[in-house]
Amino acid sequence: MIKITVGIKALNEEAHIGEALASAVAAVAPFGGEVVLADSGSTDRTVEIARTYPVRIVQLANPNERCCGAGAQLAFQHANGEYFYLLDGDMVLNPAFIEAGIAYLEANPGFAAVGGLVCERNTEGEGFQIRAASVAKDRHWLPGIVDRLDCGGLYRASAVREAGYFADRNLHAFEEFDLAARLQAHGWKLARIDVPQIDHFGHTTPGYQLLWRRLRSGYSGGPGEVLRGALGQPHLKLVLRKLGHVRNGIAVIAWWAMLLALLLLGQPFIFLALIAIPLALLSWRRGSFQLGLYSLAAWNVTAWGLLTGFFRGRVTPQKPLDSIDLSPGSTVS
Repeated sequence: MIKITVGIKALNEEAHIGEALASAVAAVAPFGGEVVLADSGSTDRTVEIARTYPVRIVQLANPNERCCGAGAQLAFQHANGEYFYLLDGDMVLNPAFIEAGIAYLEANPGFAAVGGLVCERNTEGEGFQIRAASVAKDRHWLPGIVDRLDCGGLYRASAVREAGYFADRNLHAFEEFDLAARLQAHGWKLARIDVPQIDHFGHTTPGYQLLWRRLRSGYSGGPGEVLRGALGQPHLKLVLRKLGHVRNGIAVIAWWAMLLALLLLGQPFIFLALIAIPLALLSWRRGSFQLGLYSLAAWNVTAWGLLTGFFRGRVTPQKPLDSIDLSPGSTVS
């Protein structure tokens, strides 16, 4: 077994994939590690660019299986490292973090994974403005013991295998939270350290267009898929307690029911008040009416996704994903 694998999941990431690959290659070089690009069927120059780097390239054989969980699991499925880091194709990894992360895990055997500081480079859309603010103040983004490692982390591969798999291949989102919950249910801990980890460039799609894209792609169903996958499992309590999107989705569904009841009872003024109150509270919390309105729309998308994702069909997450080898020198082109 080699020391470390950096896996990169990508779909049409030609804008940043070169920087992502270069940073990953530099990060594993001191350890004689490897880089694996897990491509989900890119139609741009992502694979062409990747073939100019000393990396292995695997591509999802069945495009119908494409989702965030499948891309992440495909990368782990082909990893040989004692430690595994998952990088998105729109992220640039700080090589110094890998050295610090390995040192932390070797000094702290009770920890399954460690993350660092995340820098959000895109704050144009409403959703990324809200997330950038969260990165600056929310507990799970700050150094210390955390309950998840959003935007990636360095994982002990043996701990991941103990938890069953890296990412649930059914998940369209929240695969990192799901992994963290399963690890904690097995007694492992996670942490963030005060070391810069990545620059994340993210989507430049305007906020409401991004919400619509997430509805169409199935991404919004992530919370429902996580909840469905946790039923009957040891990590269900953690999902119910820690995944705010589930709680918020249930609250919004109850809000829909109250609004419908008020319409049926002929109470238009109370109906309007019940819309205005959460909008006002969210606008106050986010610091502007624009972000408050976007948050209300996003919460409604979350609630719809909770329902659709929960009832979406599943395959066993332990089932290996079929893939094609597109590495330089391979017989497939």
